[in-house]
Amino acid sequence: MHVRRYAAAAVAASLLLVTAACGGGGGNKTPSAGGNSAPAAGGGALLIWADETRTTALKPLIDQFGKDNGVTVTLQTIPGDKLQAQFVTASQAGKAPDLVLGAHDWIGNLVQNGTIDPVQLTGDLTSGFNPLAIKGVTFNGQVYGIPYAVENVALFRNTDLAPKAPATIDELLAAGKALVSSGKTKEAVAWPSGNSGNPYHGYPFYTAGGGYLFGKKSNGDYDAKDLGLSKPDAAKAMANFKTYGEKGKGLFKRSINTDNDTALFTGKKTAFMIDGPWRIADLDKSGVKYDVSPVPGFTAGKPGKPFVGIQALYVASKGKNKALAQEFATNFFPTKDVQVAIYKADPRPPALTATLDEVKGTSPSLEKFLNAGKDGDILPAIPEMASVWDPWGKAEAAIIGGADPASATAAAAKAISSQIK
Repeated sequence: MHVRRYAAAAVAASLLLVTAACGGGGGNKTPSAGGNSAPAAGGGALLIWADETRTTALKPLIDQFGKDNGVTVTLQTIPGDKLQAQFVTASQAGKAPDLVLGAHDWIGNLVQNGTIDPVQLTGDLTSGFNPLAIKGVTFNGQVYGIPYAVENVALFRNTDLAPKAPATIDELLAAGKALVSSGKTKEAVAWPSGNSGNPYHGYPFYTAGGGYLFGKKSNGDYDAKDLGLSKPDAAKAMANFKTYGEKGKGLFKRSINTDNDTALFTGKKTAFMIDGPWRIADLDKSGVKYDVSPVPGFTAGKPGKPFVGIQALYVASKGKNKALAQEFATNFFPTKDVQVAIYKADPRPPALTATLDEVKGTSPSLEKFLNAGKDGDILPAIPEMASVWDPWGKAEAAIIGGADPASATAAAAKAISSQIK
């Protein structure tokens, strides 16, 4: 759903800045990103888990952090699709790392399993982040992560083939079909369903049709007892996947998935692709001229709401050096140079405003993605989400193939409700 090195000169410049920020020996202080100062770590060890992209980006900076502060820092690469489960298992076995990088929608599960601690952010530091990023890492009134990226799906458009952004879903489909009819492309739209469905990428269409996933409590938190999929409007919203499915207008196809949608777009076999900023690096390498705009809705000027996700760093509650981990998380990780390094490895919109200001000139897509997600729904981080994806996805895929929307949606809602206590 959400996963994707930078020049030696840039690394060197970052290291010089981080060295100055972290301070060396001799009693130097380490300025915090919030403007306060804290003593250098002065010894100890940290184990950090991340996927391959983030370990590659962070290693030079973290090596310098360890050298400047007399700390042994070990970065361990864990496959992204196994990271959350392995972290919970390791925590329960007393073998947890000190810090772990992952998506914000892990938080409910991690808190429920007692595997992460809240982080203490100063007001100045908090205000330096995109408000949606802070909202995403806040759970039960406490901040649990240090954000570094904001992500949501949007519409990629090949500007040579489609100079104008479509105002509605029907306009999008008409433009795509016209290109297919003229022989310029093979597919009208690359929207990645696959055989299991894709509610994350499909959420803008579901919300554009009037559906919602979970209602909200008075404090703004998601209410797992208010399941939108069990409401009449959900079946109406899901019916659009049949109307625009394989036996309907042909927007949604199970033959297109997250493994081939990008190749269709970069190969100029489609002018339109609905996906996230984790595709930017591949698209920039391809040389295809493209633009980014919100996923259109059924009515002009009313786009569907995408899910908004946050990537963040967490402090493990079962780690062996929790004090040092908290210092790393709050004083080192939220600095511009560290987050610029992560951005260069995986160019998603940065969560830290100073980082966005520094890098936005390198890719106009960044602010366009943020604009496409500004009114989106924060992806629920409640533990109950673990029960949602599979039944919802299977119902969506079945409806795309021609199944009755009402019965398929009702079956999904029943399966989800049975798992929610």
